[in-house]
Amino acid sequence: MTAFIQSVLQQDQAAWYHINVLWQNPFLDALMPILRNPFTWAPLYVFFASYVPYRFGKKGFWWCLGFIISFGIADYTSASIIKPLVMRIRPCNDAALQEFIHRLVDCGSGYSFPSSHASNHFALAVFIIITLRKHYSWVWWPALLWAASIAYAQVYVGVHYPLDVLCGAVLGTLVGWLVGTIFQKKIGLTL
Repeated sequence: MTAFIQSVLQQDQAAWYHINVLWQNPFLDALMPILRNPFTWAPLYVFFASYVPYRFGKKGFWWCLGFIISFGIADYTSASIIKPLVMRIRPCNDAALQEFIHRLVDCGSGYSFPSSHASNHFALAVFIIITLRKHYSWVWWPALLWAASIAYAQVYVGVHYPLDVLCGAVLGTLVGWLVGTIFQKKIGLTL
């Protein structure tokens, strides 16, 4: 491993230590497991699946398909392609960290890099921004805040390092931008 990569990984662990161990508090201990739970956001997904087709008709159903495709590409790329290649151990599964980790959720057995939660939610957020900003110019900030809070929660609860969620966010952003741009060029939402 090169000195540069070693330095980046050390800084990543130091940032993780601050977020997961030093910055813990009872309010965030209660909030973060809820934020990163996919079932928390089920009402939001149901809202989009019903509102967008209602508002935009047939094109709204195509929008829902683009939403699902964004998720699927981000999830498959992060979980089935990159994670098995990199094989980075999750902090909650790292024996060297067990004496001080602040673990709030089940660790899982999968690898850590990149965070699929981050890639999936940034893909969805960017797809929403690209496709709905013409009609709802304010949509960008709640969409990014939503994805960023989920990514941060992954580090806070102890299942990912900051670099995992940062790279997952970049991957998801690229996927959401690509699928959203294709959707806008091929279909687009018009009233």
